[in-house]
Amino acid sequence: MRVTDNRYAGERRKFDLAVRMIRLEARTGTIRHCTGFSEDRIRKIYAHYFPGSGQDRVRRRRGKSPTQIRPFLSSSRRQCEATVLGCLFIYFSALKLAGPRVEPGVPGPGGVELGERLCDAYETHRAVYPDPQLSFEWAWNLYQLLALRRELRLGWCASCFGPYIQDAFALDYSRCPVCELKDLARNS
Repeated sequence: MRVTDNRYAGERRKFDLAVRMIRLEARTGTIRHCTGFSEDRIRKIYAHYFPGSGQDRVRRRRGKSPTQIRPFLSSSRRQCEATVLGCLFIYFSALKLAGPRVEPGVPGPGGVELGERLCDAYETHRAVYPDPQLSFEWAWNLYQLLALRRELRLGWCASCFGPYIQDAFALDYSRCPVCELKDLARNS
């Protein structure tokens, strides 16, 4: 039995995804959802492959994944960051456009493929935002809100025609946070 045998390729892919998601500080439930591994197996992977207590230590987040929409809309920086992340979900095919307004969001693939694409999107997001305000778990929440729960959507700014994250059930003035910040700077 060799690791390179084709019959173990699916299991190896799940394992690699679990390690990658642990490195991004994903919660156990999120990893379980994407890999199908048990909670016990995920804990054992963490204990075996991420020992030590140095500065590079990967933290284990406890509890349920976040589910609120408010943090994505609470400040212009977070709204911009969420918009970039939402666009990266589309770019990496984790989320598909259902129309020009991404209304409703159409989930992309599931399982391991979804996990890999979300990791790709989040790692690219961290390259754009070296000190991100949104963790991987918030990225997972954003995906859920856009694709499954449909509480958020991408809208298009009437001024600059750029996309931005907006509340799907709130009154919207078709202005992105960047244009609003520009107006505030001009008026002050």
